[in-house]
Parts: sequence; structure tokens; C-alpha cells
Amino acid sequence: MRLLIVEDEAGLVSALEVALRREGYAVDHARTVGEARDKLALSPYDLVLLDVNLPDGTGFDLTRAVRAGQVPLADGDPPRILMLTARGRLTDRVTGLDVGADDYLVKPFAIIELSARIRALLRREAREVAAAVLTHGPIRLDAARQLAWRGARELALTRKEFAVLRYLMSRPAYVVPAEELLEHVWDENADPFTQTVRVTVGTLRRKLTVDDEEPALETVIGRGYRLRELPAPIGGVLA
Repeated sequence: MRLLIVEDEAGLVSALEVALRREGYAVDHARTVGEARDKLALSPYDLVLLDVNLPDGTGFDLTRAVRAGQVPLADGDPPRILMLTARGRLTDRVTGLDVGADDYLVKPFAIIELSARIRALLRREAREVAAAVLTHGPIRLDAARQLAWRGARELALTRKEFAVLRYLMSRPAYVVPAEELLEHVWDENADPFTQTVRVTVGTLRRKLTVDDEEPALETVIGRGYRLRELPAPIGGVLA
């Protein structure tokens, strides 16, 4: 999942980037409304963390413009918006929700609460399976705890491998192009001309299938990657 932080407080941005990347999210940053508009036009985001008071405008105005279709979006699909602000009066919260924010969190806040709210918002997306635990045949993924299994075997995944698996599991039976993985799982600092997607998918494939297990992840030549249909273990998944 790819997030955009729109915030001009450098210390908070740094803390959020560290915490969210640790959870496997790709994270970009904009300091102003203008920068946010530019990034939304260039890259698809699943969720925007948006401050209200910005140097060149307000988060209220940006949210209103996004919901009104006045901001060009990279894939035409509006992101979820979570407002992060010190303006905690009831009237401010009501205004934020009325202009189109999906949630409103008042500073200071605990990272653990922010993480929970992000997971809740992403679960509401039409592109996300509406459950905290994703299941595909014998493969199970717990997004909240950052754990994954194949049957009873826990998978030792890196954060990026976990993020790729989560994205593929949210689109079962679909062929996902490498470019789409790069847009949603990596941030704007990723070099599109490197082999980073191919290498990460390759190591994930080897971890998903060991010994005599049936292959779980396949490459569809010229198109992308897809999780294969696999039977669930008899008696359910142990973990």
C-alpha cells in the first residue's frame, strides 16, 4: 500500500516515515497543498495523511477539491483521506468529515492508534478484502501483526516481500504488472529501471514454495505476476 503524508512539520514527518515503512507501507511526502496536488497527479495513492494547516492552504480545501474531482489523479481513483491536525475542536472535526475526510485524528496521537486507523480505512477500500486476515488457499496473511503462513509454516518475509504478498492477495486471480507493484508497494525514490520488483518477487516465490509444495506464485510472461489457485489444507490453516 502506498501512502502520501502532507505535512510541513519535519520532525513529525520523519517519525511517521520510519514507523509506517517499518509496517511495510511505501511512503511519500509533500510539504504543501501544491506539492500534494503534483504527487497525486503523478502517482496512485491508497491513503493520504493530511495536515489541516499548510503553508499555502488548508487540508480542508484540498480534501474538498479531491472529492469534487478538481484534482487530477494518477489512476482516477480517489484515495482515502485521514486528517492529522492539532485543531481538535468539535467544529473542526465536523468540518473535516463534511468536506470528505474519511477519518480525523487529533495531535498528539499514538502511532499505534494511527496504524490501527490506517488499517481500518484501507480495509474499506473496494480493492481490499474486508478482513484483517487475508486468505488464499493455504496462504494466510495477518496485516495487523505483519505475519504470514503457508499452512502451518510461518513465512520469514522482509517488509517489502510482505507488502508484495499483501498486494497480490488483495487481487486474487488477477495478473498484476510489475509497474503496478512498483507504483503501490515502492515509494517515489524507487528507480523504475532497476530489477527491484523482479528480485523481490523472486525471493518471495522461493519462500512461498519449499520442498514438494505446489508452486504458489507464477510469472505470466509479458504481463506480470499472479498467485495460483491452490487448495486450502484439510481442516483449515494452523497458526
